[in-house]
Amino acid sequence: MPRLRWSSALAGRCAVLLLSTGWMAACAQADKPGNAAQPAPAPIVERRQPPAPAGAAQPDLAVMPDGALLLSWLEPMGEAGHRLRFSRLPARTVEWEPPRTIAEGATWFVNWSDTPHVYALPDGSLWAHWLRSTGPSRMDYGIDLVRSGDGGATWSEPQLVHPSGTPGDHGFVTFWPQARDRLGIAWLDSRQKAAAGRAGHDDGGHDHAGGAAMMLRAATYDAQATQQGEWPLDTSTCDCCTTSSAVTDRGVVVVYRGRSAGEIRDTRIVRFDGERWTAPRDVHADGWQIAGCPVNGPVTVAAGAAVWVAWYTEAGGVPEVRATRSDDAGDTFAAPVTLAKGSQVLGRLGLAQGNGHLLVSWLEQAQDERQTLVLARYDEGWAGAQRVDVATLSARGRASGIPRLQWHDGAAWLAWTDVAGDAPRLQAARVAFP
Repeated sequence: MPRLRWSSALAGRCAVLLLSTGWMAACAQADKPGNAAQPAPAPIVERRQPPAPAGAAQPDLAVMPDGALLLSWLEPMGEAGHRLRFSRLPARTVEWEPPRTIAEGATWFVNWSDTPHVYALPDGSLWAHWLRSTGPSRMDYGIDLVRSGDGGATWSEPQLVHPSGTPGDHGFVTFWPQARDRLGIAWLDSRQKAAAGRAGHDDGGHDHAGGAAMMLRAATYDAQATQQGEWPLDTSTCDCCTTSSAVTDRGVVVVYRGRSAGEIRDTRIVRFDGERWTAPRDVHADGWQIAGCPVNGPVTVAAGAAVWVAWYTEAGGVPEVRATRSDDAGDTFAAPVTLAKGSQVLGRLGLAQGNGHLLVSWLEQAQDERQTLVLARYDEGWAGAQRVDVATLSARGRASGIPRLQWHDGAAWLAWTDVAGDAPRLQAARVAFP
């Protein structure tokens, strides 16, 4: 049965269409004096400082099969480069475990938007990736992938997910469980741009009209970290927007920002049934024409045949966060709803599902050039919004990166980068909805 929703003027009249006599009685009771609707309890925000030193940034969050929360980040090592580290937060505990190092290197490619991920498969194995410069151009870099079968104590030798020597840039990875012990991975790949004599996404980080396009590719890996298959999924995508994936009862779906010949850069989706990928299709035809990458990718979650997608757009001339739902594993989608709109909306979304609700995070421009990290909860039809401002970030511009969001142990967890002073610092929070 659909949930009953009331307006702020509930004491005066019923604000929604009544679909049963039982609801009619409820509305009549609400009309009686002294029976005004009670506001929902305010979400409880608890800051949980992660075990990362000053200078740490580029966080990622994942949930492990045993229910533990996995937090990873990059740490600078001066002239020695960077190291990728992680820490576990077991279920029903409040203390992070001591950090472990996954890898370190002096030739990594590090930026604010294309960040490493750490992932856990149902068999308990851990997988991680980072970006490594492959030269000779500054924009020649590739994706190093590693696996651990002992909880992160040791890791396999890094291997590139694309052919060695492939010029151009490769990144913006998403992981999914292809099977209990098999990993699926999709990424953006510029090999056809490089073949046409163009760099990845230019020195400014945005690709402009004309020339060969970026593409979306995918691969699967077995329990020995051996690549089992590799496919081109879309030969014309936006150049530097994050990708996202989720598993339905008809296979995994991957969402990303496409790119048409007319520089329309709307959200697209593909699905893999284990043997074949579907042709790319629009989640919704916003019609956002932009001759450059907005660095603002879509996010998705799924359960059974239901797929939820949220994304950022400026198709109407105003920044907006939109969302929609599919009930047929991504074949068709309902008309989108607006979650946030206005010049203050920056996007950089997170999306999680928990306790029968959807949770979306995004950034907004605050006063004094600071930013606000917003979390909003909805029912599974994108209704019943409840918003909380999780934190005010002192970081300016893109220094705050892309906040991460997961559902863990009955609450929403967020991790983000803040810059207080000269060095970035990792921050985390637990948000409970009473």
